[in-house]
Amino acid sequence: MKSFISIGAGLAALAVIIGAFGAHALKASLTAYELGIFSTGSDYHFFHALALVLLGIFNKGPKWPGYAFIAGILLFSGSLYAIAILHLPKLGMITPLGGLAFIVGWVGFAMSAHKAK
Repeated sequence: MKSFISIGAGLAALAVIIGAFGAHALKASLTAYELGIFSTGSDYHFFHALALVLLGIFNKGPKWPGYAFIAGILLFSGSLYAIAILHLPKLGMITPLGGLAFIVGWVGFAMSAHKAK
């Protein structure tokens, strides 16, 4: 589980970098709507990077919830970044898959916590 701690910490650092990039470098080139999409991706990216760290600290069970969080960050946040920056609205079809991966990760985390003594 130590790998989830280090991966989560790295993804959290990346979320801060991406969030700052969006807030400063992209502010002038994106519409308010696009900035909102980008910001949502950045927020969920950061929250789930922290969830991955917590999972690495507390989870003594299966690893699949961590992989679900990673998949969610890539699919959900990644698709929102691409929609906002690259103007690829068709990637919006991928976004719910990332949301589903987040849900699967949280359910797995909850199941692991429930089974822990």
